Amino acid sequence: MDAAVDPDALLMLAYARGDLAAFEALYARHRGMLYRFLLRSVRDPHRTDELFQETWSRVIGARERYQPQAKFSTWLLQIAHNLMIDGTRRQRPMADGDEAELALASLATPEREQPEHALSAFERRRNLQLAIEQLPDEQRTAVLLRLEQELSLEEIAVVTGAGRETVKSRLRYAMNRLREVLSE
Repeated sequence: MDAAVDPDALLMLAYARGDLAAFEALYARHRGMLYRFLLRSVRDPHRTDELFQETWSRVIGARERYQPQAKFSTWLLQIAHNLMIDGTRRQRPMADGDEAELALASLATPEREQPEHALSAFERRRNLQLAIEQLPDEQRTAVLLRLEQELSLEEIAVVTGAGRETVKSRLRYAMNRLREVLSE
């Protein structure tokens, strides 16, 4: 990727040359997006904070080696994803029984069938969030990167280290599962 096309890559290159204001601009521009991605992916605020700090530490540590081969945001998400995968390979957090019951109850309320109880936009978004949380890790990550970060299949492949067809397959399975859960 040409750094001239990505203003964030230019900022990172400026930071590599010692421009601290460039890093501050990058941080301000991407901190919210990165934090939301991590929080939605790991669903643990404490772990999210750790991963968020570690991701920025890795960015700082890589400043002198940085080469704009992808959009800066894609590179940043790739670092975060790799840290997240390293941490969750050993143990996967599972929802406890109460959380699972609450999620199932909110997805299967008989009131939905009555027109006077039409779902509000908030309820629909919340149901979608709950359904996304139930997806397997790889599918959930692909969906979050596609829907929330609006990344292309190729960019998701770069972030996750999976092939384009694998990403396409994960998204297809995830979307089918989401349709299933939300139609119940």
